[in-house]
Amino acid sequence: MAEHSTRHETQLLIGGKWVDAADGTYEVVNPATEEVVGHAPAASASDARAAAAAAKEAQPAWAAWSVEDRSALMREAARAIRAKASELLPLVIAETGATATVGSRMQVPVAADRFERYARDPRAVLQTPLLPQSAVATPLAPGGIIGGMINRQPVGVVACITSYNFPMVNMAGKVAPALAAGNTIVVKPAPQDPLAVVELVRILHEVGFPPGVVNLVNGIGPSASAALVDSDDVDCVSFTGSTQVGVTIAERAARTMKRLLLELGGKGACVVLEDADVKAAIGCIGSTWTFHSGQICTAPTRAVVHRSVFEQVRDGLVQMAGFLKVGDPTDTATIIGPVISAAQRGRIEAHVATAEEDGGELIIGGTRPADLPKGFYVAPTLITGTNDMRVAREEIFGPVITMIPFDDEDEAIAIANDSEFGLYDYVFSKDGARAMRVAKQLQAGHVGVNTAQRNHDAPFGGFKMSGLGRDGGDFGLLAYSEPQSIIWTS
Repeated sequence: MAEHSTRHETQLLIGGKWVDAADGTYEVVNPATEEVVGHAPAASASDARAAAAAAKEAQPAWAAWSVEDRSALMREAARAIRAKASELLPLVIAETGATATVGSRMQVPVAADRFERYARDPRAVLQTPLLPQSAVATPLAPGGIIGGMINRQPVGVVACITSYNFPMVNMAGKVAPALAAGNTIVVKPAPQDPLAVVELVRILHEVGFPPGVVNLVNGIGPSASAALVDSDDVDCVSFTGSTQVGVTIAERAARTMKRLLLELGGKGACVVLEDADVKAAIGCIGSTWTFHSGQICTAPTRAVVHRSVFEQVRDGLVQMAGFLKVGDPTDTATIIGPVISAAQRGRIEAHVATAEEDGGELIIGGTRPADLPKGFYVAPTLITGTNDMRVAREEIFGPVITMIPFDDEDEAIAIANDSEFGLYDYVFSKDGARAMRVAKQLQAGHVGVNTAQRNHDAPFGGFKMSGLGRDGGDFGLLAYSEPQSIIWTS
């Protein structure tokens, strides 16, 4: 893996031109070393409004491009991302703190895969026939055989605002289907780690997306994002991040009836029934520690475990934690890297501190690793207690697992559903029919049965306070288009 060199990015892409950000630049910090990775452009609200206007102007011409030409450009983007993978990977690791394993498998390649996926012909999704109907004459119109189709039009201009955990992948997951459906976009990455997204936009610019189709704004504060949400030129806001920010976006976007795709917080429950494969369940629950330091909304952070196997699962997790190396993300032996910032580490520590106040027991972790004086590290943490604890109710976004016992299936379902969130749950049982029955009773947009694997063509999104809308696979095309019914007569 190539070494990362410090980057100094000062410009935004607006209407096909790279222009200096109005508010200068700010430092991006490596969460593993606390050293400066580089500088990122700081957009103003005026910059954001200019980007939205450029996208609005470019949208009709982009929508008029042939499917074949748009698809060819998407495939070229995928190829160009893969060609720069060796350059992008060290940059992503440096600014996110992702381990070499997570970065090489999940951060860069998946971004290219998403452009490849949406290079497919979208017309089977965007144009669907309706069964004809026989209609008798009415005062409204003569009778006949009435045909129809659903023609999905691009929603228009999409503001793509993403979180810090998987900057390139999250952005590609919004940008690729939005572009494939004929929309133009304004890219707004998370302020903590925007540099790889800047490079992604540069790639799209260089492969030939027309001026104004892809625009970039970036900033350290909320002003640029707020300007996009408020802009009359933006038709849809696609946001991944916290529920608190998502609620604010929904409130402001309602003033202009913007379409929304909100992928918000999670507090995933992993229900381990008494007949579960305990080893497999431990592997799933432990992914809260091993997968990007728990900085993922789908993490099984609440282990809801039958009392008969509770100690077995707890002891297995304790044993597992002992083998997890915490440290330098560039070391291929490292399993747990840092969290994104000192502020986020402080929030995690504050959450853990409430556990004993709420009657919980800290089994392992809860402290900073003593051998890592630099970097925003949090040791893998395991807490046992009840679902009433704050650590069981609030999204922590770190390597913290809460274990909660139950005595029967109905109680397990009640505990899992007793949350304001409903994004991603899990069920483990050797009885597949039983696991399926439980899964169907969980109030979550996604349920893994005996696995933490994903099917990327499945609709992804949450119930309750975990968001609005779905994307993924064909559902990504639906998210960025409006259904138009076209009716005719024989």
